[in-house]
Amino acid sequence: MRILFLTENFPPETNAAATRVSERALYWIRAGHEVTVLTSAPNFPGGKLFDGWENRWRQVTDHQGIRVVRVKTYIAPNEGFARRIIDFLSFMVMAVAVGLFEKRPDVVVSTSPQFFAAVGGWVLAGLRRAPFVFELGDLWPRSITAVGAMKDSPVIRAIEALELFLYRRSAAVVALTRAFKADLAQRRIPAEKIAVVINGVDLPRYAPRPRDEALEAEWGLGGKFVIGYVGTHGMAHGLINVLDAAERLKDTAPHIRFLLVGNGAERQMLKDEAARRNLSNVVFGPPQPKDRMPAVWSLCDVALIHLKDSPAFAEVIPSKMFEAMGMGLPLLLVAPRGEASHIVEADRAGLFVPAADPDGLAAAARRLADDHAERKILAEASLAAASTHTRERQAELFIQVLDLVVAGRGPTQAGTVEG
Repeated sequence: MRILFLTENFPPETNAAATRVSERALYWIRAGHEVTVLTSAPNFPGGKLFDGWENRWRQVTDHQGIRVVRVKTYIAPNEGFARRIIDFLSFMVMAVAVGLFEKRPDVVVSTSPQFFAAVGGWVLAGLRRAPFVFELGDLWPRSITAVGAMKDSPVIRAIEALELFLYRRSAAVVALTRAFKADLAQRRIPAEKIAVVINGVDLPRYAPRPRDEALEAEWGLGGKFVIGYVGTHGMAHGLINVLDAAERLKDTAPHIRFLLVGNGAERQMLKDEAARRNLSNVVFGPPQPKDRMPAVWSLCDVALIHLKDSPAFAEVIPSKMFEAMGMGLPLLLVAPRGEASHIVEADRAGLFVPAADPDGLAAAARRLADDHAERKILAEASLAAASTHTRERQAELFIQVLDLVVAGRGPTQAGTVEG
């Protein structure tokens, strides 16, 4: 099968979409499929071109067998709605224009966020006379209003109308959570065309390992109990709550360290606020390339998975949760109760604390630091559960959907695929 995949993010970027698309596509390549990814020059989440890269009209590279075609876009930081929309629209237009000159695909797939990549995929699929599959990674634009980036308005409602149009016109929708499927079904999108393919971890890349001593020394974590958050520091994550919890612990539990590794729109604000409060128990690690993620996780005694207090994020399952499971780490999930909390509790892989509860987070941190026996039980359950959430299985389920679509049965049988 010849697959053309649109995603604005791809390695060396390390956010959830980039990781999900790249790791899954490698399994498709190994199974004999041809995969071309249309993407942009790496710049997320800082909105700044990565060192060694150029923002050219078209550049073609190879990523372990995946053909990667990067197009020129308007690059903007994740700050301000208007500039980000221009960024999204520029990728949509350029991906369509460049995609017209690629080999005719058997199927075109786009992932969200961001949503306009899906618009581009639908347009390109129509022009190339190929079926279109919409991978639903986030209920965009709902997430925009959830983080407060934009209030409900005629613009948002127009985008929501376009969103529904794309769901209806796609040959199949692949949702990353069951809650996403339920949401679409409530909005009269036929359930039989919505598959559920939950995120996972690429187990060959992640496994328990000793602490990286050099990195431990560099970040001053020797002899400390480390609760690590690894990922984007954005408006969707509500990480100010971590600083509030750290403030409650700085004098009474000096052995506990909160490690925040990554980048994003709120990172500088968090660093400034931690300095203002004199929070020596919060350590900020710079963004790391994907191949360094296991080393970063090795520093952690507990993996912190954190989301903002909003009903929209009850439907989200953060991908970093599965990486931490693969590393054999107990999870500390701070989020609205929903899909992610169900997995953590069903797998007995960690503790759940409701979002925006700094007292609860501080108490859970102290509990995990003080109770080695409980932590060991949670870690063992977390590692055991990782084998049920693999990237390989996700890739197999997704290909089942694409096979149905190419055979013309996607609109009536995609909903039978669930895992």
